[in-house]
Amino acid sequence: MSKDHDRELEARQLALVQWQAHAMGGDQKVLIIFEGRDAAGKDGSIRVLTEHLSVRNTRVVALPKPSDRDRGQWYFQRYVVRLPTHGETVIFNRSWYNRAGVERVMGFATPQEQETFLRDVPTFENMLLESGLKIVKLWLDVSKAEQAERLGERKTDPLKVLKASPLDAEAQARWDGYTDARDEMLRRTSWPGAPWICVRADHKHRARLAILSHLVHVLAPKKISRDVPLPDPDVLFPFEMAALTDGRLER
Repeated sequence: MSKDHDRELEARQLALVQWQAHAMGGDQKVLIIFEGRDAAGKDGSIRVLTEHLSVRNTRVVALPKPSDRDRGQWYFQRYVVRLPTHGETVIFNRSWYNRAGVERVMGFATPQEQETFLRDVPTFENMLLESGLKIVKLWLDVSKAEQAERLGERKTDPLKVLKASPLDAEAQARWDGYTDARDEMLRRTSWPGAPWICVRADHKHRARLAILSHLVHVLAPKKISRDVPLPDPDVLFPFEMAALTDGRLER
């Protein structure tokens, strides 16, 4: 990384620390959802986001595959118990949107379960908003070639071996299926109260700077956010239908 990048990253991290100090003294409850294709950079983005935040007031949730008990419960139940209370920030590294992504593509949920989810999730999220929760939903997009390179690194780099998953191979083999699932999810679950924010993540450093800038501007008061540049619109943008066909999202 260049010195310029380091300075820009540090400035955004400082603004987020200032925001959290402000939020911890009030009633703000924040949920940040990271979704995206495999190897799109969710882990690294979460790492730079949380690097200097309060350990006590910040939680990262990355749930394993559901147990038999989980599968017998209301679908949202195991996520609800992990939501933030006053002064807390919770980050979901994948979330209830698994039902619209991997569970759909891999056949882990029935078509009826998927349809019920897509129909119900805006109502569910609206209930969370009415309870005082702030929701930020981030979709990290990556090209097929870049994904292949990153997945390959997991096989050869001993420091990345713990990122490897049995489903890695399916990410490339089922690329078109994941594209169709993404498109329907974005169309049906981006709504004014909790819109999807899309991030073009082939360039990791640019993506991370854009994400941190966005979070500062949507979470922090003006006195904190005013000195932080807005995110690069070529990297980060609110979802709109045109993005499915104009080249901004990978196909």
